[in-house]
Amino acid sequence: MLLSIIIVNYNVKELLKDCLISVYEHSRNIDCEVWVVDNDSKDESAAMVRDDFPDVRLIANTKNVGFSTANNQAIKEAGGQYTLILNPDTLVYKDTFENCKEFMEANPDCGAVGVKMVDNKGQFLPESKRSFPNPTTSLFKIIGLSQLFKNSSLFNKYHLENLDQNGIHAVDTLAGAFMWVRTSILQDINGFDESFFMYGEDIDLSYRIEQKGYKNYYLGNTTILHYKGESTNKNDNEYVYRFYGAMKIFSRKHFPKTYPIYALGVNLLIATQILKLSVLRIFSKKA
Repeated sequence: MLLSIIIVNYNVKELLKDCLISVYEHSRNIDCEVWVVDNDSKDESAAMVRDDFPDVRLIANTKNVGFSTANNQAIKEAGGQYTLILNPDTLVYKDTFENCKEFMEANPDCGAVGVKMVDNKGQFLPESKRSFPNPTTSLFKIIGLSQLFKNSSLFNKYHLENLDQNGIHAVDTLAGAFMWVRTSILQDINGFDESFFMYGEDIDLSYRIEQKGYKNYYLGNTTILHYKGESTNKNDNEYVYRFYGAMKIFSRKHFPKTYPIYALGVNLLIATQILKLSVLRIFSKKA
Protein backbone atom coordinates (compact mmCIF):
# COMPACT_ATOMS: atom_id res chain seq x y z
CA MET A 1 0.00 0.00 0.00
CA LEU A 2 1.28 3.45 -0.92
CA LEU A 3 -0.39 5.82 1.52
CA SER A 4 -2.03 5.88 4.95
CA ILE A 5 -4.05 9.07 5.54
CA ILE A 6 -4.64 9.92 9.19
CA ILE A 7 -7.19 12.54 10.24
CA VAL A 8 -7.66 13.45 13.91
CA ASN A 9 -11.08 15.01 14.48
CA TYR A 10 -12.68 16.98 17.28
CA ASN A 11 -16.17 18.46 16.89
CA VAL A 12 -15.97 19.53 13.23
CA LYS A 13 -18.33 17.00 11.67
CA GLU A 14 -19.27 18.98 8.56
CA LEU A 15 -15.70 20.01 7.81
CA LEU A 16 -14.57 16.41 8.32
CA LYS A 17 -17.21 15.23 5.89
CA ASP A 18 -16.08 17.70 3.23
CA CYS A 19 -12.45 16.74 3.86
CA LEU A 20 -13.17 13.03 3.40
CA ILE A 21 -15.12 13.71 0.21
CA SER A 22 -12.13 15.58 -1.20
CA VAL A 23 -9.74 12.83 -0.09
CA TYR A 24 -11.70 10.07 -1.77
CA GLU A 25 -12.34 12.18 -4.86
CA HIS A 26 -8.66 12.83 -5.44
CA SER A 27 -7.12 9.54 -4.34
CA ARG A 28 -8.74 7.32 -6.96
CA ASN A 29 -5.40 6.53 -8.54
CA ILE A 30 -3.62 6.09 -5.20
CA ASP A 31 -3.51 2.82 -3.27
CA CYS A 32 -4.40 4.15 0.16
CA GLU A 33 -6.21 3.66 3.44
CA VAL A 34 -7.96 6.38 5.41
CA TRP A 35 -7.98 6.56 9.20
CA VAL A 36 -10.13 8.88 11.30
CA VAL A 37 -9.35 9.14 14.99
CA ASP A 38 -12.20 10.95 16.74
CA ASN A 39 -11.37 12.51 20.10
CA ASP A 40 -14.78 12.04 21.73
CA SER A 41 -16.58 14.64 19.62
CA LYS A 42 -20.04 15.66 20.84
CA ASP A 43 -21.39 16.48 17.38
CA GLU A 44 -21.88 12.87 16.18
CA SER A 45 -18.76 12.98 14.01
CA ALA A 46 -18.02 9.30 14.63
CA ALA A 47 -21.56 8.27 13.69
CA MET A 48 -21.31 10.30 10.47
CA VAL A 49 -18.09 8.52 9.52
CA ARG A 50 -19.62 5.10 10.22
CA ASP A 51 -22.73 5.88 8.17
CA ASP A 52 -21.30 7.85 5.26
CA PHE A 53 -17.76 6.48 4.90
CA PRO A 54 -17.82 2.77 5.73
CA ASP A 55 -14.36 2.23 4.21
CA VAL A 56 -12.74 4.58 6.72
CA ARG A 57 -10.84 2.87 9.52
CA LEU A 58 -12.37 4.64 12.52
CA ILE A 59 -10.95 4.88 16.02
CA ALA A 60 -13.57 6.45 18.31
CA ASN A 61 -11.94 7.56 21.55
CA THR A 62 -14.05 7.94 24.68
CA LYS A 63 -12.09 11.02 25.76
CA ASN A 64 -10.03 13.74 24.14
CA VAL A 65 -6.51 12.30 24.24
CA GLY A 66 -4.96 15.16 22.27
CA PHE A 67 -3.56 15.49 18.78
CA SER A 68 -0.28 13.65 19.30
CA THR A 69 -1.68 10.60 21.08
CA ALA A 70 -4.58 10.28 18.63
CA ASN A 71 -2.25 10.35 15.62
CA ASN A 72 0.00 7.78 17.24
CA GLN A 73 -2.93 5.40 17.64
CA ALA A 74 -3.26 5.22 13.86
CA ILE A 75 0.46 5.53 13.07
CA LYS A 76 1.07 2.27 14.95
CA GLU A 77 -1.35 0.54 12.56
CA ALA A 78 -0.46 2.38 9.35
CA GLY A 79 0.28 0.07 6.46
CA GLY A 80 1.29 2.59 3.80
CA GLN A 81 4.76 3.34 2.50
CA TYR A 82 3.94 6.97 3.31
CA THR A 83 1.74 8.48 6.00
CA LEU A 84 -0.19 11.72 5.54
CA ILE A 85 -1.10 13.62 8.69
CA LEU A 86 -4.12 15.70 7.62
CA ASN A 87 -6.39 18.11 9.47
CA PRO A 88 -10.16 17.68 9.12
CA ASP A 89 -10.57 21.38 8.26
CA THR A 90 -8.73 20.98 4.95
CA LEU A 91 -9.61 20.23 1.34
CA VAL A 92 -7.15 18.51 -0.99
CA TYR A 93 -7.16 18.95 -4.74
CA LYS A 94 -6.64 16.95 -7.91
CA ASP A 95 -2.83 16.97 -7.99
CA THR A 96 -2.13 17.03 -4.24
CA PHE A 97 -1.30 13.38 -3.72
CA GLU A 98 0.41 12.84 -7.06
CA ASN A 99 2.74 15.82 -6.58
CA CYS A 100 3.78 14.67 -3.10
CA LYS A 101 4.30 11.09 -4.25
CA GLU A 102 6.42 12.12 -7.24
CA PHE A 103 8.57 14.46 -5.16
CA MET A 104 9.23 11.89 -2.45
CA GLU A 105 10.17 9.25 -4.99
CA ALA A 106 12.55 11.64 -6.76
CA ASN A 107 14.22 12.87 -3.56
CA PRO A 108 15.41 10.08 -1.27
CA ASP A 109 16.86 12.66 1.15
CA CYS A 110 13.34 13.93 1.81
CA GLY A 111 11.79 12.75 5.06
CA ALA A 112 8.60 14.77 4.86
CA VAL A 113 6.84 17.29 2.64
CA GLY A 114 4.34 20.03 3.29
CA VAL A 115 2.38 22.13 0.83
CA LYS A 116 1.18 25.67 0.25
CA MET A 117 -1.88 26.28 2.42
CA VAL A 118 -4.45 29.00 1.77
CA ASP A 119 -7.50 29.96 3.80
CA ASN A 120 -11.07 30.12 2.54
CA LYS A 121 -10.41 33.65 1.22
CA GLY A 122 -7.46 32.47 -0.82
CA GLN A 123 -4.91 34.09 1.47
CA PHE A 124 -1.57 32.33 1.92
CA LEU A 125 -1.02 30.90 5.39
CA PRO A 126 2.57 31.70 6.46
CA GLU A 127 2.77 28.69 8.80
CA SER A 128 3.04 26.57 5.64
CA LYS A 129 6.84 27.01 5.94
CA ARG A 130 8.73 27.87 9.10
CA SER A 131 12.03 27.70 10.90
CA PHE A 132 12.52 26.11 14.29
CA PRO A 133 11.62 28.47 17.17
CA ASN A 134 15.10 28.71 18.61
CA PRO A 135 15.68 31.50 21.14
CA THR A 136 16.84 34.12 18.62
CA THR A 137 14.10 33.41 16.08
CA SER A 138 11.44 33.43 18.80
CA LEU A 139 12.76 36.68 20.31
CA PHE A 140 12.51 38.51 16.98
CA LYS A 141 8.94 37.26 16.61
CA ILE A 142 7.88 38.13 20.17
CA ILE A 143 9.25 41.71 20.09
CA GLY A 144 7.80 42.37 16.64
CA LEU A 145 10.92 42.61 14.47
CA SER A 146 9.57 39.80 12.28
CA GLN A 147 6.62 42.03 11.34
CA LEU A 148 8.75 45.10 10.76
CA PHE A 149 11.16 43.22 8.48
CA LYS A 150 8.91 40.64 6.82
CA ASN A 151 11.29 39.80 4.00
CA SER A 152 14.37 39.56 6.17
CA SER A 153 16.06 36.16 6.35
CA LEU A 154 17.42 37.24 9.76
CA PHE A 155 14.53 38.95 11.55
CA ASN A 156 11.66 36.97 10.02
CA LYS A 157 13.27 33.58 9.91
CA TYR A 158 10.30 32.07 11.75
CA HIS A 159 7.92 32.29 8.77
CA LEU A 160 10.63 32.34 6.08
CA GLU A 161 8.86 35.07 4.15
CA ASN A 162 12.05 35.68 2.19
CA LEU A 163 11.36 32.39 0.40
CA ASP A 164 9.00 32.40 -2.57
CA GLN A 165 5.69 30.93 -1.44
CA ASN A 166 5.25 29.34 -4.88
CA GLY A 167 8.67 27.70 -4.93
CA ILE A 168 10.09 24.44 -3.60
CA HIS A 169 12.36 24.80 -0.59
CA ALA A 170 14.06 22.75 2.10
CA VAL A 171 12.66 24.17 5.35
CA ASP A 172 12.88 23.32 9.03
CA THR A 173 9.25 22.99 10.04
CA LEU A 174 6.12 21.72 8.32
CA ALA A 175 2.56 22.29 9.50
CA GLY A 176 0.71 19.45 11.18
CA ALA A 177 -2.34 20.29 9.05
CA PHE A 178 -0.59 18.49 6.16
CA MET A 179 2.54 16.43 6.66
CA TRP A 180 3.38 13.68 4.15
CA VAL A 181 6.02 11.52 5.86
CA ARG A 182 7.86 8.31 5.13
CA THR A 183 6.16 5.77 7.41
CA SER A 184 9.45 4.05 8.19
CA ILE A 185 10.76 7.31 9.66
CA LEU A 186 7.60 7.92 11.67
CA GLN A 187 7.80 4.48 13.19
CA ASP A 188 11.56 4.76 13.77
CA ILE A 189 11.10 7.94 15.85
CA ASN A 190 7.97 6.56 17.56
CA GLY A 191 5.60 9.06 16.01
CA PHE A 192 4.60 12.23 17.80
CA ASP A 193 5.88 13.17 21.24
CA GLU A 194 2.81 12.80 23.45
CA SER A 195 4.12 15.47 25.83
CA PHE A 196 2.48 17.85 23.34
CA PHE A 197 -1.29 17.70 23.79
CA MET A 198 -1.96 20.14 20.98
CA TYR A 199 0.32 22.67 19.23
CA GLY A 200 4.07 22.33 18.83
CA GLU A 201 4.00 18.62 18.04
CA ASP A 202 4.54 19.31 14.33
CA ILE A 203 7.60 21.43 15.13
CA ASP A 204 9.02 18.68 17.33
CA LEU A 205 8.34 16.00 14.71
CA SER A 206 9.98 18.09 11.98
CA TYR A 207 13.01 18.61 14.23
CA ARG A 208 13.39 14.89 14.93
CA ILE A 209 13.07 14.03 11.23
CA GLU A 210 16.03 16.33 10.54
CA GLN A 211 17.95 14.76 13.41
CA LYS A 212 17.65 11.45 11.56
CA GLY A 213 19.49 13.00 8.62
CA TYR A 214 16.51 13.75 6.38
CA LYS A 215 15.24 17.05 4.99
CA ASN A 216 11.78 18.59 5.20
CA TYR A 217 10.55 20.20 2.00
CA TYR A 218 7.88 22.78 1.28
CA LEU A 219 6.12 22.34 -2.08
CA GLY A 220 4.82 25.71 -3.19
CA ASN A 221 3.54 24.22 -6.45
CA THR A 222 0.89 22.25 -4.57
CA THR A 223 -1.99 23.93 -2.75
CA ILE A 224 -4.62 22.85 -0.24
CA LEU A 225 -7.38 24.78 1.49
CA HIS A 226 -7.08 25.05 5.26
CA TYR A 227 -9.96 26.65 7.12
CA LYS A 228 -7.69 26.78 10.20
CA GLY A 229 -8.64 26.50 13.83
CA GLU A 230 -12.34 25.78 13.45
CA SER A 231 -12.39 23.60 16.59
CA THR A 232 -10.35 26.10 18.63
CA ASN A 233 -11.51 29.04 20.73
CA LYS A 234 -8.54 31.41 20.62
CA ASN A 235 -10.19 33.71 23.15
CA ASP A 236 -9.95 31.06 25.84
CA ASN A 237 -7.27 31.02 28.54
CA GLU A 238 -6.70 27.29 28.00
CA TYR A 239 -5.75 27.96 24.37
CA VAL A 240 -3.14 30.51 25.47
CA TYR A 241 -1.58 28.14 28.00
CA ARG A 242 -1.48 25.23 25.55
CA PHE A 243 -0.23 27.22 22.56
CA TYR A 244 2.63 28.99 24.32
CA GLY A 245 3.19 26.10 26.72
CA ALA A 246 4.02 23.93 23.72
CA MET A 247 6.86 26.28 22.85
CA LYS A 248 8.23 25.83 26.37
CA ILE A 249 8.10 22.04 26.01
CA PHE A 250 9.99 22.24 22.71
CA SER A 251 12.63 24.59 24.08
CA ARG A 252 13.17 22.59 27.26
CA LYS A 253 13.56 19.41 25.22
CA HIS A 254 15.83 20.65 22.43
CA PHE A 255 17.51 23.83 23.77
CA PRO A 256 17.96 23.08 27.50
CA LYS A 257 20.87 25.50 28.01
CA THR A 258 18.87 28.54 26.96
CA TYR A 259 15.53 27.27 28.28
CA PRO A 260 15.40 29.38 31.50
CA ILE A 261 15.62 32.65 29.56
CA TYR A 262 13.29 31.38 26.85
CA ALA A 263 10.74 30.23 29.44
CA LEU A 264 10.82 33.61 31.16
CA GLY A 265 10.00 35.35 27.89
CA VAL A 266 7.18 32.92 27.12
CA ASN A 267 5.73 33.29 30.63
CA LEU A 268 5.68 37.05 30.20
CA LEU A 269 3.96 36.62 26.86
CA ILE A 270 1.36 34.29 28.41
CA ALA A 271 0.67 36.79 31.19
CA THR A 272 0.26 39.57 28.62
CA GLN A 273 -2.17 37.53 26.54
CA ILE A 274 -4.23 36.47 29.58
CA LEU A 275 -4.44 40.09 30.75
CA LYS A 276 -5.49 41.19 27.26
CA LEU A 277 -8.27 38.57 27.15
CA SER A 278 -9.47 39.55 30.63
CA VAL A 279 -9.73 43.20 29.61
CA LEU A 280 -11.60 42.28 26.43
CA ARG A 281 -14.07 40.18 28.42
CA ILE A 282 -14.74 43.06 30.82
CA PHE A 283 -15.43 45.50 28.00
CA SER A 284 -17.57 42.99 26.10
CA LYS A 285 -19.79 42.52 29.18
CA LYS A 286 -20.19 46.27 29.59
CA ALA A 287 -21.14 46.59 25.94
